[in-house]
Amino acid sequence: MSSTTSSFPERIELSGEGLVLRDWTEADLAAMPELFDHPDIAYWTPIVSPFDDAAARARLDRDRQLRAEGTTILLAITVDGGAPLGEVMLRRAPEGTELGYAVGPGHRGQGLAARAVRVMAAYAFEQLGARQVILELEAENAASVAVATKAGFQLLDVPLITGEEKGRPYALQTWGRNRP
Repeated sequence: MSSTTSSFPERIELSGEGLVLRDWTEADLAAMPELFDHPDIAYWTPIVSPFDDAAARARLDRDRQLRAEGTTILLAITVDGGAPLGEVMLRRAPEGTELGYAVGPGHRGQGLAARAVRVMAAYAFEQLGARQVILELEAENAASVAVATKAGFQLLDVPLITGEEKGRPYALQTWGRNRP
């Protein structure tokens, strides 16, 4: 099965490292603004800001569309399959299998992002046959650099990815982790 043409399962639940990564559901819509409507998330991620109920509905719909297209998986980060504490993403991109994450402000400092990234990386290696997974992040984003390091990624010697998002320029470093 080629990782570029295979689709993703309709439902995904991944467990490991004291976490359950699960599909977003209608029941999560009310919790999403509390997780994503925050200046840090607005600044460092492409997630829409302000993030309100309409943005939550649009994100859930887009999540389902991208999953059906076989390009992207967005999973809620939970400790027990219950309340979402953040999100982890896997995206099949031309530059590789990219992971991303956002943890709600009230849930930071527990290692959730690094653990979720490691669980998602294992899924990419074992289920999707990825040889490498990457993170793209700004060097100034100290929290994300710490996540990358804790999750076993190393800065790759590749050109910066530059662009503009929400009216501000960015330069992303690419961090990689190879299949064990």
